[in-house]
Amino acid sequence: MAVSACSHPHRPTAGQLALARRIARREEEEAPALATLEAGVYLDAARFEKEVRLFRRLPVPLAPSALLPEPGMAAAHDGYGVPLLLTRDKAGEARVFLNVCRHRGTRLVEAEGVLTAPRIVCPYHAWTYGLDGRLVGLPRPETFPGLDKADYGLKALPATERGGLIWAVLDSAAAQEGTEADGTQADFDGFLGEVAADLNALGLGAHHLYARRTHDVAANWKLIMDAFLEAYHVQRLHRNTIAPFFADAVAATDRIGPHFRNAVGRVDFVDSADAEDFSHLRHLLTFSYSLLPGAVVVASPDYINVMLLYPRAVDRTLVEDFMLIPEPPEDEKAEDHWRRSFELLDSGVFGAEDFRAAALSQQGLAAGIDRVTLGGLELNVARFHETLEGLLGNSLELK
Repeated sequence: MAVSACSHPHRPTAGQLALARRIARREEEEAPALATLEAGVYLDAARFEKEVRLFRRLPVPLAPSALLPEPGMAAAHDGYGVPLLLTRDKAGEARVFLNVCRHRGTRLVEAEGVLTAPRIVCPYHAWTYGLDGRLVGLPRPETFPGLDKADYGLKALPATERGGLIWAVLDSAAAQEGTEADGTQADFDGFLGEVAADLNALGLGAHHLYARRTHDVAANWKLIMDAFLEAYHVQRLHRNTIAPFFADAVAATDRIGPHFRNAVGRVDFVDSADAEDFSHLRHLLTFSYSLLPGAVVVASPDYINVMLLYPRAVDRTLVEDFMLIPEPPEDEKAEDHWRRSFELLDSGVFGAEDFRAAALSQQGLAAGIDRVTLGGLELNVARFHETLEGLLGNSLELK
C-alpha cells in the first residue's frame, strides 16, 4: 500500500479558512512593544495550587474518542489527580465516573490500558456495575436490607463528547449521584465555542488511535503551553527535525473564547485555488489548537497529535501524547510510516526539543532570572497568560 495523506471528507470551517487567507495575504499583526512576565508565574507554589483548582473547575479533555472506539469499553484515568473511569456503554455513549465503588470506596479499575467488558466488578466485595454506571448486582443482597440499587450507581461527572474528544468537569462538588452524566451542570457549549466544529472539520472523531505515550517533564505546565503559542522557535529549536518543512514564523492566530486557533505556513504554502480542499490545505498549513487550561491539538498533513497536560507540581508536568491516524495500518509499509511519524514528533520534536526546552527554562528561572521577555512574534504567549489570569480572577500587568 502506498502511504498517503488522508483523503479528507470535510471542508475547513470559516475560522480555519480565515487564518489560511491571512497567511496567503501575508497579513502580519503589528508588533507590540516588548513585554515581560514575572518569573513567579512559573515558580510560585501558591499560584500553582490555584491553577490546579482551575483545572478541576473548567471542562477538560480526558482522551480522544478513539481511546474507546466501540461500545463495551472502559479505561481508568488518573492524569489530573482524580481517579476516573471512562466508559462507552452499550448504546455507544461516552461517560465519566469516579473510579470508586459506592460500597466501601475501593478503587474499581487498577489496570492501565483499555478494558473490553460488559461490567465493572469491584475487586474487594464484587459489587458489579454496568458501563452506564448502574449498580446491577452485589453478593448476599439480603444482608443490605432496604438498599435500593438505583441509589448506588457510580458517581458520575458532568461529561460530553465533542469534536472527537471526551470532556468532563472534575470538581467532585459538581459530581452527580446516580447514572446520568449528561453535562447539564457544565456549560460545555459556551466554553468550547467553535472548537468542536473545527476539530470535527479535521475529522478527529473518525481517526484511529495509533499510539500514546506519557512524558514526565521537569517544568511548569505553562512553559509547555507557551511553546505551542509561537512559531518564533521553529527554525531554531527544531532545526534538526521539522524546521525544513516550515517557513520562518509565517503564522496567524485568532481566538475562540479563551482558546487559541493557530496556523503555521509550510514552505510550499501558496494562495491556492484549492484552499477549501482540506486534504490539500493541510499540506500547506499546520493547524494547532491551544485549549485552556492545558491541552494542545496539532494537525500534521496526515495525522493528528492530542497532548493533554497534567500539572503535578509547580515544576513537574505529565504530558500524555495521543497520535491519531485516519485508519489502522493495513500492511508493514503503512506501519513503518506511522511508527516513524510518531517517533519524529513524540520522541524528537516534542520530547527531545519542546519538552526539553521547557525543562531548561524551568532550571533557568529557578536560578534567579526575575522576568522573561516576549517579542513581537510571541504575542500569543502574552495573550495566553492574560487569559489565564482572567480565569483565575487575577489581573496581570505586562510590562
